[in-house]
Amino acid sequence: MKPKILIVDDEPDICEILTFNLVNEGLIVDYAYSAEEALQKLSPEHSLILLDIMMDGMSGYKMAEKLRSEGNEIPIIFLTAKRSENDMLTGFSVGADDYISKPFSIKEVIARVKAILKRAKLKKQNESPTSIDFEGLSINLESKEVIIDEEMIPLTKTEFEILALLTSNPSRLFSREDIIGVVWSETPYITERTVDVHITRLRKKMKDYGQFITSRSGYGYRFNVNEE
Repeated sequence: MKPKILIVDDEPDICEILTFNLVNEGLIVDYAYSAEEALQKLSPEHSLILLDIMMDGMSGYKMAEKLRSEGNEIPIIFLTAKRSENDMLTGFSVGADDYISKPFSIKEVIARVKAILKRAKLKKQNESPTSIDFEGLSINLESKEVIIDEEMIPLTKTEFEILALLTSNPSRLFSREDIIGVVWSETPYITERTVDVHITRLRKKMKDYGQFITSRSGYGYRFNVNEE
């Protein structure tokens, strides 16, 4: 799947220019004109954020700080007219991966984006486990097999992908839209009710471990080993 970039800038012209050029480089692009809008749009599908600092409402600094405090490690490149050393240090201190001053060269932005995406991909490959194990539960991410107390559990492809998503990010809350974006990314017209039905079936197949797939009304689902 092509990497998806989220551009966050309150200047429509900048969003348009960046979108045009990044799409020409084979990337998928979303954009938002405020940090608040961006937080609504951001999903696990996104691979990187190009983030302006000075915006009305929530600043880029505050958005980055909020994401990092929630455990979201998506790469962030700040795009900003603030050029002082202190501004740059502030950007890195709140979790930025790179910092580009305005006015910028489109070629430089593209080069920086590709470098960060490549670095993130390598990091993910090096950190990604081949299996997830919890007490008597074993999920093999390569063979796509689930074993509970030495018994093979037959899951559909969709059920396995939901389980792998939740267990790979323990305690992280995924909205139904998040799950649809990852599991049904190539399938249009999937409803939130479809997610609920698959979760119900998955819980039943997971036996005693089904209780760890918990829901939070109005928010979504997570695999929470701290709940009995």
